[in-house]
Amino acid sequence: MNVKKVKDKVSIPEGHEKHPTTNILSDFILGSQDGLVNVLGIILGISAATSDIRLIFVAGLAALGAESISMGAVAYTSTLARRKYYLKERERELTEMREVPKTEKAEIRDILKEWGYSGKDLESMTNKIASNPKAMLEFMMSFELKLSPVSKHQPLRSFGIVFAATILGSIIPLIPFFFISSIHTGAIASLIFSGIVLFGIGYYEAKKTIGSLWRNGMQMLIIGLLAGIAGYLIGYFVGAVPI
Repeated sequence: MNVKKVKDKVSIPEGHEKHPTTNILSDFILGSQDGLVNVLGIILGISAATSDIRLIFVAGLAALGAESISMGAVAYTSTLARRKYYLKERERELTEMREVPKTEKAEIRDILKEWGYSGKDLESMTNKIASNPKAMLEFMMSFELKLSPVSKHQPLRSFGIVFAATILGSIIPLIPFFFISSIHTGAIASLIFSGIVLFGIGYYEAKKTIGSLWRNGMQMLIIGLLAGIAGYLIGYFVGAVPI
């Protein structure tokens, strides 16, 4: 069997090139960004309202626990809902293929027309797809309904990735406080460190997808700064109001 060499010295059979899974990337970015931005906002809010550094760890770790479980659960239920919807539409499409095959064949023809096929090529392609139930089903799911399959393992996988990424993101704003005893100095260090990491997440996203590396990095950085400013202002005004 012929193989081709890739840069990392791994041999992959021709015709079986591996591609990155977009779900893993989106789940990682979702969890890490949410955890980081959430805890950063809390830290800056507390730093504006009090000088007790213990509150930073209490609030930050509490947010880490609650947010990681919450985000993981949301990822699980939303992915499971997508799987159920896909399976429901798949059953409906199978029913239509059995009961109204001519209508389904006409829909295949219409899609191929939009792709630029005509005449004999159009009829040949239509007949070939319609004669193969598996090909016809996948064709209709992908190009008529615009749906992608969701495996039975994907909801649990999404939970695990988002859960772990949220924990990782939530820890990042807390790291400076392990080395800095001043709450205000630590808050500034946390903001800078978190901003660098957010920029890196946006940069990495653009590198794995499309878009400007620097623009994506700056967008992610701005999101974090806005959340931090909001947290700081809330903490400042709440701390300034006597209770």
